[in-house]
Amino acid sequence: MADIHLVIESEDAIAATESLLAIPGISGNYEVSSEATEREPILTTVATIVGIFGGTTAIAEQIRKWYHESKAKQPGKTIAKVLIVGRNGRRLLLEDATVEEIRQIIEG
Repeated sequence: MADIHLVIESEDAIAATESLLAIPGISGNYEVSSEATEREPILTTVATIVGIFGGTTAIAEQIRKWYHESKAKQPGKTIAKVLIVGRNGRRLLLEDATVEEIRQIIEG
């Protein structure tokens, strides 16, 4: 399985990324973009998902749920953007993405 990347731009990107990688069925790591310190207070992290265990539809649902919960629970620390990049280079902003669109990127 080739890696899938999620680029997270947020004032609290590290905590958001850690909660994403804590989702059961997702295995991966992240790094903070070197540009992050230049654009304070917005940080950018790049999460690399190296393994998905279980059904892709269930994982897509969990990613969508994570995104909406992260936005709701941090009203003062807004998630500016989350972009998922599939194995084939296809990109999708999670803002209005459906579970089906996320699943297609994961399976890509």
